[in-house]
Amino acid sequence: MAGELILIVEDNALNAKLLRDVLLVTGYRVAESTTAEMGLEIARREHPDLILMDIQLPGMDGRSALLELRKERATADIPVVAVTASVLPLERKDILAAGFDGYQAKPISVKELLAEVRRLLDRRPEVVA
Repeated sequence: MAGELILIVEDNALNAKLLRDVLLVTGYRVAESTTAEMGLEIARREHPDLILMDIQLPGMDGRSALLELRKERATADIPVVAVTASVLPLERKDILAAGFDGYQAKPISVKELLAEVRRLLDRRPEVVA
């Protein structure tokens, strides 16, 4: 399926552009935020199918934003992928243990990103209208 809405929460303009361009050309719809706080507002309002969340953000960090998403019934089930420059094995383990559904290291591998996005979207339950 294509056309799913993906929220990008990324404060680096170049990283955000790469993510946006790759997702749009692949057929996804995109919403964007440069802060966790704004990302939370968008998630509550738009209920995206997936969130790509930077860990190091101005103000609230990505881990704290994930905790807020998981507390709320309306956003608790949205898959969230950590997108981070923290690439050490222990950091990856800690990020996944924090509750993220996936992990993508920067610099982004387009092939790995798209495979992770598709894997997480495909495992979501079908919504029957």
